[in-house]
Amino acid sequence: MSYNQDFELSIQVSQPYPFNLESLKEIEKNEWVKNQWPLVYFLKNDGLSEAYIGESNNASSRLKNHLANPEKAIFQTVNIIGSDKFNKSATLDLESRLIQYINAEGTFKTKNLNLGHQNHNYYQQDLYKNLFNTVWQQLRDEKIVSKTLEEIENSELFKYSPYKSLNHDQYKSVLEILTNINNSQGNSIFVSGSAGTGKTILATYLLKLLVSDVNNIEDSEIKEDDIYEITLIKEFQKKYPNAKIGFVIAMTPLRETIKKVFSSVPGLKKQMVMSPSETFKLGKKYDLLIVDEAHRLRQYRNISWRGEFKKKNQLLGLGDEGNELDWIMANSHNQIFFYDAAQSVKPSDIDEIKFTELKNKPATLKLSLKSQMRTKGGNDYITFIDKLLSCKLDQKPELPADFELEYFNHFPSLFSKLKIKEAEYGLCRMIAGYSWEWMSDPKRNENLDLNATDITLDGMEFQWNKTYNDWITSENAFEQIGCIHTTQGYDLNYAAIIFGLEIDYDPILKEIVIDKSKYFDKYGKNGVSDINDLKAYIINIYKTILYRGIKGVYIYACNDNLKEYFKKHLDFSDEKIGFDVNLNSPRIIPFEFVKPFVNAVPIYDIKVAAGNFSEPQFYEEFQWAELPMQVSPKKGYFIAQVIGESMNKIINNCSYCLFEEYTAGSRNGEIVLAECTSIQDGDYGSGYTIKKYSSSKTYSEDSYSHESIILEPLSYDESYERIVLTEDESIKFSVKGIFKKVLNWI
Repeated sequence: MSYNQDFELSIQVSQPYPFNLESLKEIEKNEWVKNQWPLVYFLKNDGLSEAYIGESNNASSRLKNHLANPEKAIFQTVNIIGSDKFNKSATLDLESRLIQYINAEGTFKTKNLNLGHQNHNYYQQDLYKNLFNTVWQQLRDEKIVSKTLEEIENSELFKYSPYKSLNHDQYKSVLEILTNINNSQGNSIFVSGSAGTGKTILATYLLKLLVSDVNNIEDSEIKEDDIYEITLIKEFQKKYPNAKIGFVIAMTPLRETIKKVFSSVPGLKKQMVMSPSETFKLGKKYDLLIVDEAHRLRQYRNISWRGEFKKKNQLLGLGDEGNELDWIMANSHNQIFFYDAAQSVKPSDIDEIKFTELKNKPATLKLSLKSQMRTKGGNDYITFIDKLLSCKLDQKPELPADFELEYFNHFPSLFSKLKIKEAEYGLCRMIAGYSWEWMSDPKRNENLDLNATDITLDGMEFQWNKTYNDWITSENAFEQIGCIHTTQGYDLNYAAIIFGLEIDYDPILKEIVIDKSKYFDKYGKNGVSDINDLKAYIINIYKTILYRGIKGVYIYACNDNLKEYFKKHLDFSDEKIGFDVNLNSPRIIPFEFVKPFVNAVPIYDIKVAAGNFSEPQFYEEFQWAELPMQVSPKKGYFIAQVIGESMNKIINNCSYCLFEEYTAGSRNGEIVLAECTSIQDGDYGSGYTIKKYSSSKTYSEDSYSHESIILEPLSYDESYERIVLTEDESIKFSVKGIFKKVLNWI
């Protein structure tokens, strides 16, 4: 069919109109409003940093209703987003995504409820795939928002947002959960699902929903699909007025992350997030406790705080057999448990049989999530990993083309490729099993050495995670190696999984085997007498961390037999070299097919010296290239190749990078492509360079001048020094472009 080629989607984001009755006539002149076309509108109050996103095919009437509503009348401006290709389904899709991204971007807190956020398929949906990217870029151009989509998608607020669109499994579960709670006098609800099926997203969505004020929704805003959901929420709020609801997470790192998320979402508070022991603080029963990662609830075994645990049991008249599941049951009328037995990773985790007993009670509502939402490998990848570690494979997997699964025989090769992915996507991390002592642990009592090497792999030296909480997003996390406790419950773009010396493959028995003497998690093995029990925990650890990667997973093994086993079942790299940047070159478009800044951007013939200033270069374009699929062309964008190691924390040597032509505005803190022809000494040479920019200025009555300009390297090689330009030298200095990102066409 030819409609794909002819479908050109033109989007218009209007200038902001004042949001008041006097301006309605001007708003009604907007062609999309005037013709009652399906559109999306964006209300905002910059002073309050609040926003509201809506969609309508009768925007004039809708905006009048908003002005009559005191909660909406606080907004100051409105932008209209329209297109002649919009239909109702497309605007609903755009509205839903804008609510998700605007709230996570951080400039504004959205006043929207999270009702009815479902993934919908609609006619010709594939033709609208770049719609949202185009709208977002225009919002950035208008300075309404500042962050890129990739920055947002890598943020914790986006990943755990209660505004996420639910799949069919999740939305159906929401309705069943609400119905069950409304119709019972107190009950347990058990939601099972493997890693990546969206248990935490469902939990945060549900909590936000239950505390939402649905009584003041304007009739014109209620969509037909939302009526039943609203009715159920009203029933819950009538049954439990001012409901006491807690969100329980046993794992400290994830709990602290969710607290941060809740503090940024209207209607939610970080105090709602608690540990199992904090469920005693209220002094009476909660109306509802939502327990995420319930498989990590603990029993009185292999824990460091046995005295406090014992006291909590005594408060309930329990002996040492009491556990955190008992605490949840005793301190709430209703409970929702999100559970996956395959993610139980320590002997302190409550035995599965306790949850089975609860699940088998006649009154317990049992639900299951099956759709894979995290990894692009889908359920086939989850099944493959299960069979791989159960030694039940008979063939290599057939996984989607946009998901990478690769085994590396040489760790520097893995690290080099992961580093390229980190520069392109961010959130790429190394994770290992507990096969090495934590010599650099700041809490270590004996032989403490904060600079000690913890792990050596093919000559490369690393330390374990330098922090316990929020390690994933901490400074220099890419250079460290994380563990199950700093990564469980988190998403990564790419995960590099290191199988340590404690796990191997027995080619005679044809099974995974464990060496307890090389497993260094003392609370993970003390008191475990049966090696098969320890093996089950360790395999669960590796399964859980293997499920972290969204776009891909790279695997490395220390033991030779396990190496050979993985080679048999996985695509593998045996080259002992770094990643070949020549494989990641721009795709040149013949000039006769070029639509400037529509399907291509220019490549400037500059050998950018990511070191000191290079030899003199000419700043001229000579070819045009298409951008990777996830990047939209824009006037002013150009590509240049960066040479050198002085920016290798961000940019690998020989990388092709996207820049935006610099026109005006502050450059402080930006990575810039700069020209300075005034410097001729032997240290600097002359020409172009790329560095992080900062400056100090002297201000007069009506102007300013630079005291100095500092160009800072961002390199793991500490021999690189910053370049300092004096006031006189800065006269011939100019910024040609602002670095946007490293490009990856692979």
